[in-house]
Amino acid sequence: MYLLDTNIILELLLDQEKADEVERFLRNTPPASLHLSEFALYSLGVVLFRHKMHDTFLQSVKDLLVTGGIRLVRLVVEDMQDIAHAARRFNLDFDDAYQYTAAEKYGLTIVSFDGDFDRTERGRKTPGEILGG
Repeated sequence: MYLLDTNIILELLLDQEKADEVERFLRNTPPASLHLSEFALYSLGVVLFRHKMHDTFLQSVKDLLVTGGIRLVRLVVEDMQDIAHAARRFNLDFDDAYQYTAAEKYGLTIVSFDGDFDRTERGRKTPGEILGG
């Protein structure tokens, strides 16, 4: 069960260096085991709108969540204390602390290219590590 960090989806959508690795991971992993936080979804919107990629954002929502079967997870107001605790404990910024807290709450492995998660107890995996190479 995996929580996709924002940078995983952006890597693919912006056709960056590791886009092929992400695409292989998404094609070879059952959608029911993939999760995206509400915060990551909104972060995708912020970045894609900044690049004037409104249609790409809408298509991504459809492909990932509506027809793709990836599950959306949310944190609630009561979880904000846990976000602040994770930020202080592991020296994370808000978005990483949010992702960490969501992974904790739902028992998910963080999939990310962001090395900041390496300072945490949960750590992270890259798509390539999960695929075995």
